[in-house]
Amino acid sequence: MDEGNHLIASEFIFLGLTHSWEIQLLLLVFSSVLYMASITGNILIVFYATIDPHLHSPKYFSLARLFFIDLGACSAKASPKMIYDLFRKRKAISFGGCIVQIFNHVIGGVEMVLLVTMAFDRYVAICKPLHYLTIMSPRMCILFLAAAWALGVSHSLFQLAFIAILPFCGPNVLDSFYCDLPWLLRLACTDTHRLQFMVTVNSGFICVGSFFILFISYIFILFTLWKHSLGGSSKAVSTLSAHTTVVLLFFGRTVFVST
Repeated sequence: MDEGNHLIASEFIFLGLTHSWEIQLLLLVFSSVLYMASITGNILIVFYATIDPHLHSPKYFSLARLFFIDLGACSAKASPKMIYDLFRKRKAISFGGCIVQIFNHVIGGVEMVLLVTMAFDRYVAICKPLHYLTIMSPRMCILFLAAAWALGVSHSLFQLAFIAILPFCGPNVLDSFYCDLPWLLRLACTDTHRLQFMVTVNSGFICVGSFFILFISYIFILFTLWKHSLGGSSKAVSTLSAHTTVVLLFFGRTVFVST
């Protein structure tokens, strides 16, 4: 540890998922296969959406960016580190590496805005089909993407600002297999109850706000389908159900990790 007014732990130790070698071996195989499948699938989808001219529409613009972000999430977040640590008896991460894993919250922020963008795209396509190309212009798609990155980066920097003012001079053991801000705050050598509350409010505001916007979008879309009995309603509902599945998987994963 570095001495000074604000002592900083040079590394943190993960307890991991289990101490059983047999279970670790099983997790290694399962995680490696799942990781490679995720990487391969995201690369193929992004590649196909890029080279196929029929997919160069506003609808697939956000979808391709979402899978591109997922590709970055698979590569830069906790999965590679977790798989690597399954080979090791001592599972440690440097303070800088821990900060990088926390900064990857930017990916979650970007994904939420992209999901909202996709919902807005479906709303315009179903409720205002004659104005679709005018509203969902390339300029609008770029603005949505810029807003997504701006929100994601500001959200992560806001959280990292908490760590910059905290001293870490006591225990450096994390009962987990990756770094996250709530667990790191518990290791600080000071009272962090207010900071934990602010982190919860910050993350909760973004999650609840995004989910509320998505929910309102679905209400408008379903009301339009019910009111006008559109001839292409079955196709619209099919598209909407696919997007709903992605949203439920994303927020379901978020709730599971948070709890």
